[in-house]
Amino acid sequence: MRIPAIPARIFKSVRFLFVMTILLGIVYPAVVTGIAQLIFPDKANGSLIVLDGKVRGSSLLAQRFDSPQFFHPRPSATDYTYIGAGASNQGPISAALVKTVEDRQVTWERSYGSLAPEEMLYASGSGLDPDISVDAALAQVNTVAKARGLSDYSRRALVAAINEQARASKGLIGVVRINVMKLNTLLETDPEYRGTVTRQ
Repeated sequence: MRIPAIPARIFKSVRFLFVMTILLGIVYPAVVTGIAQLIFPDKANGSLIVLDGKVRGSSLLAQRFDSPQFFHPRPSATDYTYIGAGASNQGPISAALVKTVEDRQVTWERSYGSLAPEEMLYASGSGLDPDISVDAALAQVNTVAKARGLSDYSRRALVAAINEQARASKGLIGVVRINVMKLNTLLETDPEYRGTVTRQ
């Protein structure tokens, strides 16, 4: 029995698929990864935050901070879990959302003595947004300074550091945000902000 010859167009299609798989599935990713590692290795590796030789997180992802010695990020509907992160999917007429927002407002006022900036009352779409507004950061300064036993000079220096980060973050569209992970890393690494805190 004679096996029919493979039509030329099918052979060309399979050959094209094979070549493009090699080019776009192996060669292209390898070249882009290599260039990224050479030009900006920190970003290419996930913008990791390393303290004392240990990875403590990433400046791209928010983490939970319970201690008043640190700045707090926006709320998270999934408690800052990286796998399965997302929004609560609760709408504006949700009674559960209204109750959650009211509770967050009470907690904020108890902790910081002021009305909470709007973004601190609602979880972000990803639940892992590491950025907050300048107002939200400045509202937390006195509580953080008191918890760390900072002098008035160090407290003012912390305010200046927040404003400096705000100026540096202003992009082409003028959005100014404060990265909580970077701010808390500053508290951990700069002796100016250690105050009376004893490192564990």
